[in-house]
Amino acid sequence: MIPVRPLKVITRHRDGRIHAYAMDSGVFGALEPAAVFQPRPGDDVVESAVWPDLKRVVYTTLNSVVCLTRAGELLWKSDFRPHSDQRHGHRPGCALSLDCRTVWLYRPDAMAGRGGADQWVVHDANSGAVLARHELETVGHGASHHVHPVDGSIYLDIGEGQDGSVILRGVAGADGEVDFVTYPWQDRCLIDLSPDGQQFMTVDHGQADVAFHRHSSGDVLFTLPVEAFKYDAEETFVEWSGGYLTPDLAVVTLGGEGQDEEEWFRYHLIDVRTGTLSGEIAVDVTNPYELVPLSDGSWLTDGPDGNPFRWTRSPLLSHPPHPAG
Repeated sequence: MIPVRPLKVITRHRDGRIHAYAMDSGVFGALEPAAVFQPRPGDDVVESAVWPDLKRVVYTTLNSVVCLTRAGELLWKSDFRPHSDQRHGHRPGCALSLDCRTVWLYRPDAMAGRGGADQWVVHDANSGAVLARHELETVGHGASHHVHPVDGSIYLDIGEGQDGSVILRGVAGADGEVDFVTYPWQDRCLIDLSPDGQQFMTVDHGQADVAFHRHSSGDVLFTLPVEAFKYDAEETFVEWSGGYLTPDLAVVTLGGEGQDEEEWFRYHLIDVRTGTLSGEIAVDVTNPYELVPLSDGSWLTDGPDGNPFRWTRSPLLSHPPHPAG
């Protein structure tokens, strides 16, 4: 059985350091980092993940993946070869497995100009040894990992810019072998996995609808187009943001432009048990991607001091007025 993590840890990169925040269920308001990690000199961190005990961090740069202790001791490092001098258009990503035994690494090698295909690589978290390597048929700029909260499988959403988005799933077997499955879509962006592990949420790459799928088959449970939210589909779109607020409620973000070309966005709640609208949630943020649902009825926004701010449920508006179109 895969052990459950005692804490969910999120990271933010500030002032050249990696700040780790433990999402204790009793802590709300302005958060303070539970641990701060100093990357190696010269390392420009792209993405990071911290162990639940806050003793280790793994992070990517444009040309490597690095694992350090909290004291800054190098545990292991793997360089991406050949070295890339491309500074833009490729963002390697990493994630820690549910049991903390493996590190999953996305390498956008095609956009980095390394002369090969993109790769999804699984490292031993203690030694850095490569346990599995999967050559991808993608030319991605970056990707997001999503760790399944129950069975420990890993979803990967690769963004290929205007060419769409590819979703894969990796499953580590008891024998150490890893199976990689690619879902049959080029036009869905993975947004979030439900906290009970039963489903996941995607948004159309063209931003015309949101869909909810059964884990792990990907079968569509229901789809909501823009029109279902009582907006004009010619003037409104679904943002690639949101996620599960609770196991039963998902946040879907709708956006568009007003008469003066002023951009607007609003957070709608969906009852995922019935596939029906369940009001809106009022959040004061500066962009549609700032809100991060935590699946337990709370969410994060950016605080004024650069630290995250954690909120609980605010009153819902059942029928708020729509912005001027």
